[in-house]
Amino acid sequence: MQHVTSDDGTTIAYTTVGEGPPLILVDGAFGSRAFGPNENLVTLLAHRFTVVTYDRRGRGESTDETGHSHTGVLREVEDLAALVEAVGGSAYMYGISSGAALALEAATRGVPISKLALFEAPFIVDDTRPPILDDYAARMTELLAAGRRGKAVATFMSQGIGLNPAIVTMMRLMPAWSAMKKVAHTLPYDIDVTVDLQGGQSLPAARWSALPCPVLVVDGGKSPTWMRKAMAELASSLPDAAHVTLPGQTHLVKAAVLAPELLRFFTAPTAVPPTGRSASSAPPMEQQ
Repeated sequence: MQHVTSDDGTTIAYTTVGEGPPLILVDGAFGSRAFGPNENLVTLLAHRFTVVTYDRRGRGESTDETGHSHTGVLREVEDLAALVEAVGGSAYMYGISSGAALALEAATRGVPISKLALFEAPFIVDDTRPPILDDYAARMTELLAAGRRGKAVATFMSQGIGLNPAIVTMMRLMPAWSAMKKVAHTLPYDIDVTVDLQGGQSLPAARWSALPCPVLVVDGGKSPTWMRKAMAELASSLPDAAHVTLPGQTHLVKAAVLAPELLRFFTAPTAVPPTGRSASSAPPMEQQ
């Protein structure tokens, strides 16, 4: 394990495995180096890349010197900028769920990312699921301030992710529930980086019109309709993007299915859509 210091003094813990160009994996909500889907990707990618996993601020071995505030997105982008600098000054990057939204934001704000892969950023672009309510972020902050971590996790799962409340009730009985409660205080970071794109409206293409890197947008063939529609729209909104759907996969994507797509994308000399799967690309969008 190594450490890098972010701009506000927060210490970010990270681990590198393998050899080759650096590839940073960005976790979604609750995830860390030791918990979450990215953990299983490391061994499948390390033969071609120096795979970098890290604890997002407030999780695992990383600190959070300033605590959550309305500048949470900026702080996490600064964390990634410091990490990229520590591993060589530029890097490939892959993010899942809210980690995909964070990685996209980092690229948009100028963090030197050579290629970017995104799996199911939880944007809501139409009426195929209810939009996030206006008071959602404030209510989550209130729950956490009151120490109601379990309620905060349940609210995030049901209202944020859109899971059936009955499923959320069953999740309380699973061993992972305690691990999620432990890092529930970091949920406002996940909310900050996604909530403005969860209102059920079309994505703001002009926001990414100057994005300098090729992007691979991935979703699962069995994921909810709202999520798949959002990823299709995201791919069409980016200047240089390919869109791939993994048959049979859900938001809990299997590393063995995802890894070949990431290897194909990151090792290709140019960002071309992988063959034999659904793919789309879009020309640069004019700023509005």
